[in-house]
Amino acid sequence: MNLICFDMEGVFTPEIWVNVAKKTGIDVLTRTTRDEPDYDKLMKWRIEILKENNISLADIQQVISTLPLLDGARDFFDWARARCQVVITTDSFVQFAGPFIEKLGRPLVLCHELNIDQAGMIVGYTLRQDDQKTKAVKAFQGLNYTVTAIGDSYNDMGMIQQANHGILFRPPDKVRAEFPQFPVAMDYAALKEEISRVS
Repeated sequence: MNLICFDMEGVFTPEIWVNVAKKTGIDVLTRTTRDEPDYDKLMKWRIEILKENNISLADIQQVISTLPLLDGARDFFDWARARCQVVITTDSFVQFAGPFIEKLGRPLVLCHELNIDQAGMIVGYTLRQDDQKTKAVKAFQGLNYTVTAIGDSYNDMGMIQQANHGILFRPPDKVRAEFPQFPVAMDYAALKEEISRVS
């Protein structure tokens, strides 16, 4: 039985932190997992920037509420879901992902959780599990699924390498150059072709 593990941001949704940067004018927040392989380092740095600029969870959620899915994302997701089981494995957070989960038709989404203080400020985060994307793929393989993993960033490479089939979707040139062994799709039509080829 086939199963696809998708990343969320950059595959179905815009990059949340990039849009927070645009809204707040804090350009350094455009740094994402496409740039920084160390997720803990990136998140601690982000939280410090938010604290320095008095940006609350509610401020970020307001930005998220204005973001649509990427053009064509829902049609593509429905196409994939009609073919096989699908799971979204993301290093985003429960407090961020809710609106996008609704827009995608409430699929299973595995994500982390933010720690919020009484003032509504983000003070930390709790991982569902360390390296959850890779471990999710391993777990599904242990249930006799043949897994295809699709993502765009450094934090997706563990699951892409673990999967039976890995596909990069619109990766930055840096990631593409470092992992030339994986096929690349730059739009949903090409991604459909790659999925059809491996399944």
